[in-house]
Amino acid sequence: MKRNTKIKIAYISVYIFFLIISFMFEFNPGKVIGYNFISFLVYMLKILPCAFILIGLFEVWVKKEVIEKYLGEESGIKGYSLVILLAGTIAGGLLVAFPVTYSLYNKGAKLSIVFTYIGAAAIYRIPMTLYEASFMGVKFTAIRLLISLPLVIITSILLGEYLTKRNYKMAEDK
Repeated sequence: MKRNTKIKIAYISVYIFFLIISFMFEFNPGKVIGYNFISFLVYMLKILPCAFILIGLFEVWVKKEVIEKYLGEESGIKGYSLVILLAGTIAGGLLVAFPVTYSLYNKGAKLSIVFTYIGAAAIYRIPMTLYEASFMGVKFTAIRLLISLPLVIITSILLGEYLTKRNYKMAEDK
């Protein structure tokens, strides 16, 4: 067995041992960590299977030419707008956004548009935005979006140009 695998197994074993000891000796911080872990695991098991089915369908049904046309090198502001709308509809947050990002990149989306998608998926999901508006107010949410979305686009453009000049390529699967 590789050294890295042994280290990972050791970390997982220590974590499980910590949880068992916490429940045996009524150590509340450890119990809370255990309950949070189970809660997050259940959440992931509810969201991810459906999300991966949809991502698989996206891979099969959406042609590379369509992505290149609307999100490729010549897409302009229309591409950024479309990818922000796409990111706004995503459920499951970044757990789902990263596989979609990989698919967009492989189908020919411009690098800056891919970065915009990741940023927009992190800050502008419609359900999250509605939830935020109900607690923080519409004015706060509008100001946050009006400031953060242009910053995401500008940063994505700068990062995309920087990496494109250096001939960045995503690492291939092993």
